Amino acid sequence: MKDKAYKVSLTKNPKISVKIIPGHFATNSAHINNYLDVSPLKSNALQARDVARELAIPYLSSSIVETIVCMENTKVIGAFLAEELLEHGMSVMNSGSDINVVTPLNNTSGKMIFFDSEIKLITNRKILLLVATISSGKTVRNTLECLEYYGGELAGISTLFLASDLDLDLEINTLFTADDIHDYKIYNPAECELCKAGVKVNAIISSEGYKKISN
Repeated sequence: MKDKAYKVSLTKNPKISVKIIPGHFATNSAHINNYLDVSPLKSNALQARDVARELAIPYLSSSIVETIVCMENTKVIGAFLAEELLEHGMSVMNSGSDINVVTPLNNTSGKMIFFDSEIKLITNRKILLLVATISSGKTVRNTLECLEYYGGELAGISTLFLASDLDLDLEINTLFTADDIHDYKIYNPAECELCKAGVKVNAIISSEGYKKISN
């Protein structure tokens, strides 16, 4: 797989790039033919800061953000994003305010919950939802359900990569889209063209990365 990997850079900021690995990959809800390695953008401080600066732009002068909910290990980006919004937001928006950065947990039933000490940071607060990648939309839908339960008010959704229109009637701010990747495809597992063609799954992917399958 790795010998076919290539990089795609963000046009407006070439310092931000992702490695694309073609193959046959499975998530817990879909199959895809290209894996985007966004791990460095989430874990490297300098790259995370660059990402945060780009993601902050749509909210600097138009949105009040009180809490950033970080999914899929995006808390480093979330911290820098809060810093950007506080430093550069207009005086009537975020500048001089306070922004909290939190991540929900999954309980024993698989439902997202917040600790009691964090509920006050969600209820009646304007929430910016930050997700690493959006493909099937399962993570976004589950998180929105959780935020609604706790009484949070959605201020926006940001992601590093958006695979397709989720038909959520919500604007999603993203750095990269499927149009940036050659022949990107996402399949329902039961209708996967690669499976039908007898192409074995190369790896299982999650927000943590990917685990190669020995064939």
